[in-house]
Amino acid sequence: MKKIYSLFALLSLFMLSGCSVYNFTGTGKIDAKTFQVNFFHNNADLIEPGIDRTFTLALQDLIMNQTNLNLVSNGGDLVYEGEITDYRITPMTATADQQAAQNRLSIRVNVRFMNKKKETDDFEKSFEFYYDFPGRDLPTGSVLSEAIRVIFERITQDIFNESLAKW
Repeated sequence: MKKIYSLFALLSLFMLSGCSVYNFTGTGKIDAKTFQVNFFHNNADLIEPGIDRTFTLALQDLIMNQTNLNLVSNGGDLVYEGEITDYRITPMTATADQQAAQNRLSIRVNVRFMNKKKETDDFEKSFEFYYDFPGRDLPTGSVLSEAIRVIFERITQDIFNESLAKW
């Protein structure tokens, strides 16, 4: 019986040693140790105050929570920078009396990613997502907070996947 446990332990150890290329977040083997997220300025035609800071912090938090990289303010191995280029509210459906039954908040962010350890991974790309809300609601208060949370959660995850997960 002792031999079976020893064999099982040895086999398990051997199998786990082959799994060092990927971790649970899906990131491949990364030579980088640090990352920096430069402030994403809001250059959209329609300005919603504070979303530039909210987005910058959301991207920092996501990378810190899903990797073991250290956040630095300058000289990072991985650098994320860019700007919010579009913030738009559009009616999606109308009622019989020509009022909006549903509105859509869309946000687009242009991202420049630089990997100083592997320059072939560098890219510049726009990421966009939206949130639909009832036409009777105004995009303020809790409606706006929830919309921005959902949109930024999706955009930051898309940026993470494009830059580190390589799905």
